[in-house]
Amino acid sequence: MGKVKFSVIGFGRIGKRHAKIAHEFNNSELVSVADTDSNQLVNTEALGLPKHLPAYDSLEEFLSKDGNLTDIVSIATPNGYHTEYAVRLMKAGYHVLIEKPMGLTTESCEEVLSTMIETGKQAFVVKQNRYSPPSLWLKEVVSEKIIGDVLMVQTNCYWNRDERYYSTSEWRGTRDLDGGALFTQFSHFIDLLYWVFGDIKNVNATVKNFTHPGLKDFDDSGFAQFEFVKGGIGCLNYSTSCWGQNMESSITVVGTKGSLKVGGQYMNEIEYCHIENHEVPDLPETNPPNDYGPYKGSAANHHYVIENVVNALNGDESSTTNVFEGMKVVGFIEKIYKAGGFIK
Repeated sequence: MGKVKFSVIGFGRIGKRHAKIAHEFNNSELVSVADTDSNQLVNTEALGLPKHLPAYDSLEEFLSKDGNLTDIVSIATPNGYHTEYAVRLMKAGYHVLIEKPMGLTTESCEEVLSTMIETGKQAFVVKQNRYSPPSLWLKEVVSEKIIGDVLMVQTNCYWNRDERYYSTSEWRGTRDLDGGALFTQFSHFIDLLYWVFGDIKNVNATVKNFTHPGLKDFDDSGFAQFEFVKGGIGCLNYSTSCWGQNMESSITVVGTKGSLKVGGQYMNEIEYCHIENHEVPDLPETNPPNDYGPYKGSAANHHYVIENVVNALNGDESSTTNVFEGMKVVGFIEKIYKAGGFIK
């Protein structure tokens, strides 16, 4: 395929990041962008993007005018559109790169998977936290049983998402387009749980909305306890009600040969490690978090995602996060929300 041609649907903060990386990466080219909000499409040259970059006001306009110049479309729209747009684009002849979460229901993700098989097009899911050095180390320590058999896993995600966040966009904090805190804020960390420890069963959960009374049928905090299918027990404690700023994102593991904690605000450092016959390696520094002004996101690793997509389309490596894994993460979240009575 050679140089891979990207277009971006949904030109908000993350969409702009996709566009900039696709434009700057040696083996890719940015063809166009699209957003239903015309204000997002003004002065794209100030972002360092190509002059006279085609900008469309809808998916429909993109499909009617692109002429299949594009190889792959990055879908960075509100969450509720991810699977619908992926299906439409693959049926129109495009590969797709889907921002997290892959979808808001397992059923919609299954439709993406079946469409991918039907059309022969490839679909990728953004899970950039897998590229952080502590995450790669954690995966190795568990997969190679350096820590022995996993007995217990505790995941803490304590963030701030207050009115400064939810007032900036009408879709944020809505059940149909946002989905909930586990989909929008914490799906990356649930992806790490699934990637490293596997699927879960026997889930018990409590889900609450403590500090966001203006958001209907929405959660900001919760506890979940479960068993891993592969063995061991786990829990997830999360909240977006921390005052002022993010506090912590961490995974603590107790195994038969030792214990560890990967923590920091963004799961960006090894806070504790005591494992038999194992010394903590000198890891590269984790990339800083995405900075959105008053609040922070996960590690800025999207360039690894774009590089992997380009290499996969050119047959040089496999996809880092495939559609099946993206669907399983959505299912993981559904199990917690169903156990907590948040969804039926």
